[in-house]
Amino acid sequence: MDRNRIAALLNEVRERELAAIMQYMGHHYEAEGMESPEIREAFKDAAISEMRHAEKLAERIVYLGGIPVQNPAPFKRGGDLRQMIQDDMDLENGAIAGLREKIKICAEEGDPASRLLLEEVLSDEEHHADLWETLLGRRAAGG
Repeated sequence: MDRNRIAALLNEVRERELAAIMQYMGHHYEAEGMESPEIREAFKDAAISEMRHAEKLAERIVYLGGIPVQNPAPFKRGGDLRQMIQDDMDLENGAIAGLREKIKICAEEGDPASRLLLEEVLSDEEHHADLWETLLGRRAAGG
């Protein structure tokens, strides 16, 4: 197993998780409009989930001998509520694709612990994407 390669892959995921935290928390504070109290809570809950991911990734990176990144990947801010949710769905769909690729690499590298961690994160990201897709469907149907 190439510990440096795995740590670098996990840091790429961590950058995206940090970006998601920033994006979701920004949306939590900025959201206005249709059903925003419920949607604002969804933004907050997703941010907290991403925080847990970022921490687990950091712990694994340190175990592998790496240093966890502190800066997020680029993220979106603002827009109307529908745009915020679309941006969040796009963020999750990008994360899902990247996670699937990195899970395969972890399996090839013989690192089942990192693979399992990424599979756990993937499951949560799929749940988030489903939530945003559902909310967009409601918004489209409602107005």
